[in-house]
Amino acid sequence: MKKLIVFVSLFAVRLVLAQTGTIKGVVLDKQSENPLEGATIELLNTEIATGVITDFDGRFILKDVSVGRQAIRVSFIGYESTTIPNVVVTSGKDVSLTVSLLESFNQLDEIVLTTETTKDRPLNKAATVSARQFGIEEVTRFSGGRSDVGRLAANFAGVSTPDDSRNDIVVRGNSPTGLLWRLEGIPIPNPNHFAAFGTTGGPVSAVNPNLLKNSDFITSAFPAEYGNALGGVFDLGFRTGNPDDYEFTAQAGLFTGIEATAEGPMGENKGSFLLAARYSFASLVGAGAGGASTAVPDYFDLSFNLDFGKGKLGNFSVFGILATSNIEFLGDEIEETDLFASEDENLFVDSQIGVLGVKHRINIGDNAYLKTILGGSAAQNQINADRFIDQDTPQERSLDYFETDNLEGRLTFSTLFNTKVNSRVTLRTGVVAENFIIETLLRDREEQADVDGDGDPDLVTLRDVDESFLVLQPYLQGRFRLTEKLTLNTGLHSLYNSLNEEFVFEPRAGLKYNISNAQSISLGYGLHHQSVPLPLLFLNENVNGEAVQTNRDLDFVRSAHYVLGYDVKLAPSWRAKVEVYYQDIDNAAVEPFPSSYSSLTEGSDFVFDTDRVSLVNDGTGFNRGVEFTLEKFFSKGYYGLLTGSFFESRYEGSDGIERNTPFNNGYVINFLTGREFKIGAGQNVLFVDTRLATSGGQYFTPVDLEASQNAGFEVLQEDLAFSERFDNYFRWDVKFGIRLNSKTKKQSHQFYLDFQNVTDNENVFVRRYNRLTNQVDQVNQIGFFPDFGYKFQF
Repeated sequence: MKKLIVFVSLFAVRLVLAQTGTIKGVVLDKQSENPLEGATIELLNTEIATGVITDFDGRFILKDVSVGRQAIRVSFIGYESTTIPNVVVTSGKDVSLTVSLLESFNQLDEIVLTTETTKDRPLNKAATVSARQFGIEEVTRFSGGRSDVGRLAANFAGVSTPDDSRNDIVVRGNSPTGLLWRLEGIPIPNPNHFAAFGTTGGPVSAVNPNLLKNSDFITSAFPAEYGNALGGVFDLGFRTGNPDDYEFTAQAGLFTGIEATAEGPMGENKGSFLLAARYSFASLVGAGAGGASTAVPDYFDLSFNLDFGKGKLGNFSVFGILATSNIEFLGDEIEETDLFASEDENLFVDSQIGVLGVKHRINIGDNAYLKTILGGSAAQNQINADRFIDQDTPQERSLDYFETDNLEGRLTFSTLFNTKVNSRVTLRTGVVAENFIIETLLRDREEQADVDGDGDPDLVTLRDVDESFLVLQPYLQGRFRLTEKLTLNTGLHSLYNSLNEEFVFEPRAGLKYNISNAQSISLGYGLHHQSVPLPLLFLNENVNGEAVQTNRDLDFVRSAHYVLGYDVKLAPSWRAKVEVYYQDIDNAAVEPFPSSYSSLTEGSDFVFDTDRVSLVNDGTGFNRGVEFTLEKFFSKGYYGLLTGSFFESRYEGSDGIERNTPFNNGYVINFLTGREFKIGAGQNVLFVDTRLATSGGQYFTPVDLEASQNAGFEVLQEDLAFSERFDNYFRWDVKFGIRLNSKTKKQSHQFYLDFQNVTDNENVFVRRYNRLTNQVDQVNQIGFFPDFGYKFQF
């Protein structure tokens, strides 16, 4: 009997102890980014005090932590302590954290200041305004997000998405082409499946959120280390794998695909590997691309981060993304309302993305480090269209109608030196050098004459380029804590392009004043330049019978950003923020004769105009607006986010008439909230999330129906450019799920159902001339659409 009692007692204890997890991580000096040995980590809100001390490398491990949401406090003598709430602990996977502590202003050891780490503050300490960080929890939590970082950003103030079929984002009225993607400190090509040449978005992201560490999204007045961008910056980073234990994840989702992730220790220097692969779920089950399409998207991506640990020569790591995608739209399977293709065409789309980088970091003394990255990347897309002439007649024949093959390669070298001069001054200097290799071919019969007299429009070569050029970006920036309440971030960025041989200087500055522990005001300024999109630069123009690239020497487009912000902590876990901004744009590419065209309007579609040649840098524009954010960080079982943007985006072409850009929605409002309910013994969770999104309708240029009918292709009324507007956009998404933690093993399960556009609202996708119906037809975006996902971690 005693043995039985002992056995039952031990088994009960095992059940209790088994529903635990592990929190591990590293503690760094926020300025030098070097590890802090001897920092204290305390687990809060527990009956028994639990704490550990960081080792020589700043690492710590908290074991046997109860599953659920936990909070820890990190402290170190002479530094401001920080509290990290909402650390989600599961039984299936260890939690890894990177904690940065700021040295006290006056270095008074006896004074302890405590701050709370929240996602509204960016990781980049030089970003004063218009920036916030995000992590895997936000990417995967919000309803309707499809585990896509681009769609996540659409919930932030100042951001909108033009349509549901792609994840292009419009930041403060700028074209999506103004966005910069960075991974591990280097610029990368468009990281999306089915990406088109010169664009920054796509239907499906190739960035696997399970590899992301906390990263930054910046919408204006960027710090000096970012360049060749006008609209925004995604500064992404990959986390390292678990250096102590092997862990695995199996996952399935309608949009994310079938996925497997593996991580664990590697080598003898606390190194690790992290590897994840995904394959299209739709391809496995034969589901269509959405809307009226029966075409099946096929895509695969592989992402990895290999960390070789800290050795005598510093820390080396290798990271990368490999992705492929293809889809076929066959005319005899196409419906008239299809979003992407026509009934009398076969359309074939292929794309590939590759990013490979080697990163090295070495500490120089206690307060400085040197980080160097050597990377290579390539993005290729191929599109071919065959059109059936005299379809469904005895004379039916197939004609090569459209062909494009675009390759954008980059060899990238990036190095930066960061030093903490003292507790008040941090300096950073570096350079990014990119050697671009462009091979692009574009041949099209659309809108072409029958010069050779064979009865068909001629197949004209609009681009045929094999070119390389250098983009160089040196920079210097400093962070100065002028007083305990006043901080200045300032720097200088430079940009050089060997294609147009232009070299520009870009001053950047940000000033933040803490009115109190709960309130602050901030000012930001930045001068930014960006090259005209490559598909425009390399267009051919027929000059005296020869194909000449008359756009290749265009200057950079220039934009000056001005931002004023106010931030207030209304209560514990509640925060509000308001920002007012103005962006003054000039040097946009316009036509040399009076016209409504401007390069500022490109990027609202899958393709670029192909007849805009001999352009000049005489266009102007502006974006101005006010944004607010009201955020309830997760506490007491729920969270909430309300963002609103009210803005105006206008431009002038060479005709001098001020017009709306296609991105001038006028307003964008998002409301998100979610609730978690503990079930069972309190270790498992039911959750529900919802999202309401609405915005003003997108401006568009009306079709000249009579001219289109006479020409046989779409002709727009360009004198009325962007004068008409779609109906306002509205969408409501609802997500339900459950998270289960194993009682006996290191395992956890998560399942969700995500009902997107539950009201089946008919949001307009496009109004276009349909040469088959000879009318202007309206195509709507995706209606009600259910998504699902399952994740198993062990």
